[in-house]
Amino acid sequence: QVKLVESGGGLVQAGGSLRLSCAVSGTIFSITTMGWYRQVPGQERKLVATMGRGGNTNYADSVRGRFSISRDNNMAFLTMNSLKPEDTAVYYCAAVRVYKGTYDAETSYDYWGQGTQVTVSS
Repeated sequence: QVKLVESGGGLVQAGGSLRLSCAVSGTIFSITTMGWYRQVPGQERKLVATMGRGGNTNYADSVRGRFSISRDNNMAFLTMNSLKPEDTAVYYCAAVRVYKGTYDAETSYDYWGQGTQVTVSS
């Protein structure tokens, strides 16, 4: 089993930066791709960024150039710069153990963290 625990969320002014962390424990050798999702109340969870075991990355258009995903051993990070009020959401760390044909769908991910709130004030 794998457990994911996010941290680093908080309140920041527009234009500011935050770095989210995701601690991965358990059978981490089984993890291939890591991803970050975010969810606004009343809306579906949306993909923010993914990073494969080989280092390949993918970003949502809304965050490309501002956010950066990285991995280091049993940690995953999401560095968020130039934050905007519309980035306000609960951010979730997710991990893939078994590839299901795509990394873009929520159902592609086998493990999820509990989420961390990011609030960007204008």
